[in-house]
Amino acid sequence: MIDQVVSVSSESSVRTVLRAFVDHRISGVPVINDKNEPIGFISDGDIMSNIGYRDPRTFFFDLGTYTTSWVDTETFEEKIGNLLNRNVMEIATKRVITVPASLEVDLVAKVLGDKKIKKVPVVADKKLVGIISRGDIVRFVVSNYLDS
Repeated sequence: MIDQVVSVSSESSVRTVLRAFVDHRISGVPVINDKNEPIGFISDGDIMSNIGYRDPRTFFFDLGTYTTSWVDTETFEEKIGNLLNRNVMEIATKRVITVPASLEVDLVAKVLGDKKIKKVPVVADKKLVGIISRGDIVRFVVSNYLDS
């Protein structure tokens, strides 16, 4: 577990998130409220979803097939420009998955695997106290089982 967690405030902009990703060489951060409680999570995948090309969607109903009327007309630069000043909570995952600090490593691994997530905030008394990633668990296995 990393106990020096990089996080962002629920008042932060996406610009702040991107700067944190680059400055700290990370790919996701918890979004916290003023009580240091995780209320969201934003990852590089959330950023990609907002700047990537969007195909028109086709919907199938009992009465026929319909294609949406919108077409992705924004340029990449326009998407980035529109995204930078948005509030982080507009695009963050709001149903944040957390694990208690007391949870055994095998159960944390199960959460990461079952939920198909790369990292999970660790909480104690609802407060953010750390973050654990798949890489942290792999390093734990290597240092405790491979190198012994």
